Amino acid sequence: MSNDIQNKILFSQVVELLQNARQQVLRTVNSTMVYTYFEIGRVIVEEEQNGKDRAEYGKHILKGLSEELTKEFGRGFSIRNLEQIRKFYLTYSNSAALLRILEITDSSLLSTNSQNEKAQTLSAKFKNAIPQTTYAELDYHQTLISFFKLTWSHYSFLMRIDDEKERRFYEIESEKYNWSVRELKRQYDSALYTRLDLSRDKEGVLKLSEQGQIIEKPKDLIKDPYILEFLGLPELHQYSESELEEEIINKLENFLLELGHGFTFVARQKRITFDDKHFRIDLVFYNRVLKCFVLIDLKIGELKHQDLGQMQMYVNYYDREKRLEDENKTIGIVLCQNKSDLVVEYTLPEINEHIFASNYKTILPSKEEFKRLIEN
Repeated sequence: MSNDIQNKILFSQVVELLQNARQQVLRTVNSTMVYTYFEIGRVIVEEEQNGKDRAEYGKHILKGLSEELTKEFGRGFSIRNLEQIRKFYLTYSNSAALLRILEITDSSLLSTNSQNEKAQTLSAKFKNAIPQTTYAELDYHQTLISFFKLTWSHYSFLMRIDDEKERRFYEIESEKYNWSVRELKRQYDSALYTRLDLSRDKEGVLKLSEQGQIIEKPKDLIKDPYILEFLGLPELHQYSESELEEEIINKLENFLLELGHGFTFVARQKRITFDDKHFRIDLVFYNRVLKCFVLIDLKIGELKHQDLGQMQMYVNYYDREKRLEDENKTIGIVLCQNKSDLVVEYTLPEINEHIFASNYKTILPSKEEFKRLIEN
């Protein structure tokens, strides 16, 4: 091996180590900063609770604290920001997920025989159970730092979500898949949690808030509707199926994020031939989680029973000609602008686990439209 090649290998190894170190430092700084804001919020809330007229006393505290902190540390401690920090503590001090972790960390402190005491908020536990003890002495600070794994910008957005189960779902997904704040907002605006919620029973919905999206069977992959607003196609614009496909390919990274976890692109307009007849599958993907091919056909307008029959043919072909012995059965999805659930029900077998039809939207639905979709 030449010296040049050895030097390049050495350089790449050192670069990787340094990049990993920088990422680790950033993660540590972020966690420590968020933990510090949590602590500041706790101090503010506990001081407010000492005031007789809490509302007026609270305003007085924030105003004075903002002025002093700004003198000492500069920007970043406006009254508005301190209100956010206070809200952060109030939001997460009641978090069931955080309470569970702290209970595991020190069960002797947080577990009692009294059900009423168990139901107390974290703030009350701190105040009543450890008035003379610091977090460091109980190793709570490390637990809290490890719990807050996202950036302050993430939490500033997450605090807007009132439903704790929904908020926890987006926390888990953001951490698991390294979502930027922009991607988090996009997934929230497209009502990802609600769309997944609709296809699950109570146990499945609970898993969403405790583990995020878990893919165990084909149905877990499916959303209805799929939101394709990133394509930039107006809702009433006239476009062909080939134009829709072209836009998806141009925004493939966004489309993969919308499809969900574990998808890799395989082919477009995949030709299959038998009996001297040629057929083309619009899009072919592979899902690494379920270890199977996923075929997608795009349909403009209303879904017809022939569309489902054609997809069944594609799936059968892939299962018999393309699927390896250690791979699972192929999944077929027909994406359409409009579908009749009755057409789907009477076209497909009663026990159907591999052929699906879903609507797609080229704009973000309004809250009213999402509500209507949910009710339907």
